[in-house]
Amino acid sequence: MSEFEGVLAVDKPAGMTSHDVVAKVRRLLKMKRVGHTGTLDPEVTGVLPLCLGRATRVVEYMQELPKEYQATLRLGLATDTEDMTGTVLEQVDHISVTLEEVEKVLRSFQGVISQVPPMYSAVKVDGKRLYELAREGKTVERKSREVTIYEIEMTGSSWNGPHLDISFRALCSKGTYIRTLCVDIGRKLGLPSTMVKLVRTVSAGIDASQCLSFAEIEQLVEGGTLGERLIAVDKAIEHLPAHVVAEEKTAATLQGQRLSARFVTPEVQSEGSIRLYDVEGHFLGIFERQEETGAIAPIKVFLPEQ
Repeated sequence: MSEFEGVLAVDKPAGMTSHDVVAKVRRLLKMKRVGHTGTLDPEVTGVLPLCLGRATRVVEYMQELPKEYQATLRLGLATDTEDMTGTVLEQVDHISVTLEEVEKVLRSFQGVISQVPPMYSAVKVDGKRLYELAREGKTVERKSREVTIYEIEMTGSSWNGPHLDISFRALCSKGTYIRTLCVDIGRKLGLPSTMVKLVRTVSAGIDASQCLSFAEIEQLVEGGTLGERLIAVDKAIEHLPAHVVAEEKTAATLQGQRLSARFVTPEVQSEGSIRLYDVEGHFLGIFERQEETGAIAPIKVFLPEQ
């Protein structure tokens, strides 16, 4: 193998941007084709899957999967960045809220919710990132967007002086701002609120137990065994249904030809992307059933390694 191929699950430390992590892995592995599957703010830690080599072609499919976070919010304090890196805008020294009330409010956020992206975010407005405008002291109108909170539950609470810290777990769709969720939870309780800690525990179906620290990555590279710890491209998109193409059509499949549905088993009954394999179990690529003809058409073909 001329370069690594697959998904490298990194345990992102605090103080690094996602771009910093990509740059460091490029240097460690001496390869350019490295991409991440979803940005984490510098102070956020946890699961950051990196796609190496041809695995960069499946980033968009991995990003569609839910993400899970462990977060802590502080009731009684608000900042301009919605986290503890910002300037304090508001403080209250007396909080009279019960944990039952907090749990009830948390549960009320389960389902499809509307969020306004924070000013300190990477969303672009008129070609400029919001955090760039925020650093210039500007505030612009942002469009709200719908996201989904699949699960949310309180996991702990503690007093920090006059302020109450609430820890919770959230399983959510891509594009969810947990900082904004923390602020909105406080608002619903009638209190200023900000995020004090955030750890991503699951991303793209990959959990913390599969992640490697930089020290571990360096050790595996030196030992020549990093390849054994990579998640194969097709395993990283296991949420797509798997199908097999008839042996006589394998060559046509690899040439990117459309296939009659009768050559693919089991029968592809619905629209949407599928993983296609040959009869020996080799991954051939991502295909889809065309609505108008019922044919199986290529989206991304993965030729065998030479």
